[in-house]
Amino acid sequence: MDGGRTGEVIRRSANYHPSVWGDFFIVSALGRMEPNPKVETRVRVLKSEVQMMLRKAASKPVEEMILIDTLQRLGVAYHFENEIKEALQSIYAKHVNYNINNGSFDDLYTVALCFRLLRQQGHHISSDVFKKFKDEKGEFKTMLTNDARALLCFYEALHLRVKGEDILEEALTFLIKHLKSMLPYLSAPLAEQVKNSLERPLYKGMPRLEARRYISVYEADGAGHASLLELAKLDFNLLQTLHQREISDISRWWKEINLASKLPFARDRLVECYFWILGVYFEPNYSVGREFVTKIIALTSVIDDIYDVYGTLEELKLFTDAIERWEAITIDLPEYMQVCFLALSNVVKEMEEKMVNEGRSYRIHYAKEAMKGIIRSYFTEANWYYKGYMPTFEEYLSVSVMSSGYPMLAVQSLIGMGEVATKEAFDWVITVPKIVRSSGLIARLVDDIQTHKVEQERGDAPSSVQCYMREHGVSEKEACEKIKEMVGSAWKDINEELQKPDGPSLPLLLPTLNLARMMEVIYHQGDGYSNSSGRTKDIIASLLVDPISI
Repeated sequence: MDGGRTGEVIRRSANYHPSVWGDFFIVSALGRMEPNPKVETRVRVLKSEVQMMLRKAASKPVEEMILIDTLQRLGVAYHFENEIKEALQSIYAKHVNYNINNGSFDDLYTVALCFRLLRQQGHHISSDVFKKFKDEKGEFKTMLTNDARALLCFYEALHLRVKGEDILEEALTFLIKHLKSMLPYLSAPLAEQVKNSLERPLYKGMPRLEARRYISVYEADGAGHASLLELAKLDFNLLQTLHQREISDISRWWKEINLASKLPFARDRLVECYFWILGVYFEPNYSVGREFVTKIIALTSVIDDIYDVYGTLEELKLFTDAIERWEAITIDLPEYMQVCFLALSNVVKEMEEKMVNEGRSYRIHYAKEAMKGIIRSYFTEANWYYKGYMPTFEEYLSVSVMSSGYPMLAVQSLIGMGEVATKEAFDWVITVPKIVRSSGLIARLVDDIQTHKVEQERGDAPSSVQCYMREHGVSEKEACEKIKEMVGSAWKDINEELQKPDGPSLPLLLPTLNLARMMEVIYHQGDGYSNSSGRTKDIIASLLVDPISI
C-alpha cells in the first residue's frame, strides 16, 4: 500500500471512521430494485391528469402559480418542465409589470409566491413589489403579522435577493422576529414548515430531501389534490428504485478497485459522495452523469486526503506532475499513488468511450483540465503547510476556492448532461465564472467554519478562520461572523447570476446552484461528510433506503 514509504517518513492520520454503509447497497437492495410496470402505467395516467390541471389553471394566474409551487415542492415538476417554463414566461410577460403593482396581485402571499417562482426561473422581478406592504412610516404593516402562511411565503422568497435590496434586508429581520414569536401558537403542519424554514429555507435545501419532507406535509394538510399526492409518492419510490440501482452498481465498482483497504488513511465515503451528486441532479436522464461525477468526487476525496494528511511533499510533487502529464506510465509514483491515479485514469477513459460514441469526445479535455486545476490548488496548500507559510486571507481564498472542489465538479457535472451542454458551455464553465466561484466560496467558507477547530488540533494547514484572525487581529468568533457574512454575500451573487437574461441557460446554472445547496445541507450541523454516522446517515436513508408508504 505505501510503496513510497521509507523508514524515516512519519505519516499523519486523521482517524476517519470507516464507511457506515459497507456493502449494504450491494447486498440488501437487490430484492427491491426492479421497476414495476403497473406503477409506471399509473404514473403516466396521473401525469396526464396534472397536464390537464395545468391547462385549466392557465387562465387563472394565481391558481396556476400555486399549482406550480406544489409540483415543485412535491418533487415532480421535472415531468412538466416545458409547461412550467411557458406558464411562468407568460405570467412574467402578461402580469408582472402591470398587475403586481396595480392591484391584481395584491396580497402578500401571492406577491411573494410570484416573486420567488419567477426569480427561481431566472426572471428578474424588482423587489419594489413589496413596497406596498409598508406603512407611511416606512415600516412593514402590523396587519401582515396576522397571516403566518403569507409571512412564511415572504420569508422563503427573500432568500432569492441580490445585493443592494434594502427592503428585503429589512424584511428578513422583521420576518424572523415575527415567525419565531408565532411558532408556539401555530398548529401542524404549518408549525413544522415554519420551524424547518427558519432552520434552512426551501431555496437552500436539497430538492429531493425537501420533496420527501413536503409529501408528508401535503398529506397531513388534507386539503390537496389526491392525484398530486399519489403521483408524488409513486414517483418518489420509482426514482428511489432507480437511484438504488445506480448506487448498487457504483458500490460494486468501488469494491472492485478496493481503494478503501489499499488506502485506509483516506475517507471511505462512496455513498455520501453519491448522495452529494444526487443533490446536483436527480432526474433519470442524468443517470450517466451521476455515475461519472460520483466516481470523480469519491476519488477526489481520496486524493484530497493524500494531499492533506498522508503524502510527503516529494510524493505530492510527483503526483501533481503525473496529473499534469496525464500519462498511463506512472512508475515514478509510490505504489499507493499509482493505485489512485490508475483508478482516476480508468474512470475518465470509460467516460471518454461513451462520449466518443455520442460524438462529444471534446468534453474529456475539459474533464482533465478541471482535475489539473484542483490538483494544482491541493499542491499549493500542501506547499504552504510544509513550509509553515501563513497566506493572506485573499491569497488563501484565491487557492482554496479551487481546492473546495466545486469549480472542478461544476465542469464534470456538465459532461453527462447531453446536448444542453454545448462546447460554449464548457468554455464558459472552465474559466470559473462568477456563479461557480461563488459556489466554491460557499463550499470553502462553510467547510472552514465547521472544521477549522478539528483541523487546527490535528495540525493541518491554516483555514480561512485563522488567516482572517491573524490578518485583522480579531477573535475567532468575530472571524466566523465575518465569514458567515461572506457566505451570505456569495449567495446573493449566485442569485444575481441566475437572473441574467443574457447568461447561460438555467439547466447549465442549476448544477452549480445545487452544489452550493448541498454544502448547506451536509455541513448544516458540523462536518456531515467526514463524520457521516449520525444525521447524514439518517437523511441518506430517507432518500435511498426507506420508501414512502402508499
